Amino acid sequence: MIILNDTPIEFTTFPNNETNVPNRFSNAVVYTKHNNVTFKYESDDDLIKLLFTKNYLTDLAPNAETHLTITYMPYSRMDRSENGSAFTLKYVAKFINDLLFDKVTVIEPHSDVTTALLDRATAHYINFDLIDRVKSSIQFDQNLDYLFFPDAGAQKRYQSLSKDQQIVGFKHRDFETGKIESLDIVGDIHVSPRNALIVDDLSSYGGTFVRSAKALREAGFDKIYLLVAHAEDSIFKGELFEHIDTVFTTNSLLSEYDILQTPNKLVVFDILSN
Repeated sequence: MIILNDTPIEFTTFPNNETNVPNRFSNAVVYTKHNNVTFKYESDDDLIKLLFTKNYLTDLAPNAETHLTITYMPYSRMDRSENGSAFTLKYVAKFINDLLFDKVTVIEPHSDVTTALLDRATAHYINFDLIDRVKSSIQFDQNLDYLFFPDAGAQKRYQSLSKDQQIVGFKHRDFETGKIESLDIVGDIHVSPRNALIVDDLSSYGGTFVRSAKALREAGFDKIYLLVAHAEDSIFKGELFEHIDTVFTTNSLLSEYDILQTPNKLVVFDILSN
C-alpha cells in the first residue's frame, strides 16, 4: 500500500499484470513544496509501486521535498549474510536509497542495521508511544505487574520503556535447526505476580510469545498481554490467541484482520491515519 499525503493510491493492473499508475494519482493531492509518502509493505508488488510513485512525484513536482515513512521495513530480519546467503535487506535498502527521498522514517526497525543501510533515515520506536495506552487499558499495577521481554535483544531495546518491574526470557535452541526448545524466566519476582505485559517488535506465528506465556503462567502469572509493534497476518494461524489474553499491535504490517472475530483478544492501533 502506498499513501500519498494521507490518501491511499488506488493502483490497478493491465491485463498482462503490469501496474497502472492513476493519472496525477487520482484523488491524492500533490504539493509543490513538500509531499509525504507512506509505504506499507504487503507484498513485493509494493516496491514497484513505490518506484513509480517517487519518480512520478518528481515529474509532477520537481522542486518539492519528499519524505518517506516505512511502516515496516521489508526483509528487515535478513539483516546479515550467513554462510553466503543473500543479504536481502541491503538490496532493498539500496533500492530505496536510489529513489532519493529527502528523509526516511522507519517505524520500529527490527535492528539498527536498517537505519545504518538507509540514507537520511531515522527510527521511530512506536512501542514507546503506545506503552502508556496499553498499560492504562489493562490497568497495569506497577506494584504487582511485570514487563516481560522474551530475549536479551528485546530487553536492550525496551528496558527504558518504564521503571516498572521487569523480567527477561532466555531461549534454549536446537543449534542444528534453530528451533526454540524451551524458554526460562530470568529475574527476581519479588511479589506474588498478577499480570505480565510482553513487549517486542515483531510477531509472525507467535511461537516465542506462546512459550513466554506458558513460562509466565507456570511462574504464577494470571493475565498475559502482548504489545508488539508489527504483526504479520500469520498470527491467526498459530496458537497465539489461545495463550495471550489480549494482543496489542498496529496496522503497520497487519492487513487481514477482523476485531469482531477476536473479541477482547485483539487491539489494533491505526498508525496510517492522522
